[in-house]
Amino acid sequence: MPTPILDLTSTAGAATPPSTLSRMGSSAMGKNEFLKLLVAQLANQDPTKPQDSTQFVAELAQFSALEQQQNAVGRLDTLLLGQATANQTSAATFIGKEVSYRAGNLHVDGTGGVTASATLAQAAAHVTVTVADSAGRPVRTMDLGSHAAGEIPVAWDGRDDHGVMMPAGDYTMSPAALTADKKGVPIVVSTMGTVTGVAFEGGVPLLKVGASLVKMSDVTSINERKTP
Repeated sequence: MPTPILDLTSTAGAATPPSTLSRMGSSAMGKNEFLKLLVAQLANQDPTKPQDSTQFVAELAQFSALEQQQNAVGRLDTLLLGQATANQTSAATFIGKEVSYRAGNLHVDGTGGVTASATLAQAAAHVTVTVADSAGRPVRTMDLGSHAAGEIPVAWDGRDDHGVMMPAGDYTMSPAALTADKKGVPIVVSTMGTVTGVAFEGGVPLLKVGASLVKMSDVTSINERKTP
């Protein structure tokens, strides 16, 4: 009886070749993984030729310092979140209040004007306030004459230099002041309005005054709204 020949090229009945084992564990090298590696290396080193563990200990100390820094950052983020929440809550208390703020931006509804104020750092012989539309075109120039240092009331009736009522929209009020010898005097304009709401841009609360958004840091005074 002939001896059976083993066919090494046939796959019939062949056992399934072992598959490559998937890697287990974390792909990141953290303090815990490094400590396990250090312990394993120390446990399996040649007792007659021990390895220098100074570098391992130094790196372990770095891991520990990094962990402490990460914990500190986490606590700081919590504090910042709490501060942001407090700022948002504080901004909500402005709603319904009449505020003055450092800005020349104002909004008119097409039926009347607005009231603002300008503050002079020193006496001026000539004070003017120019109102420009949203495109930057001057529509009204008001000559306020001479004034001592301090606050000056500024009222714009919403009309241009020809007495025509300007349409509703956003406008800019720009003051200028000169001494008798034509030297400039620092002057800042403040606008007044009622806060109707709060908007948030990038987590920063902004007060809605008319169609303008005002930073809380620009607010110079807060008053109860005057009602008839």
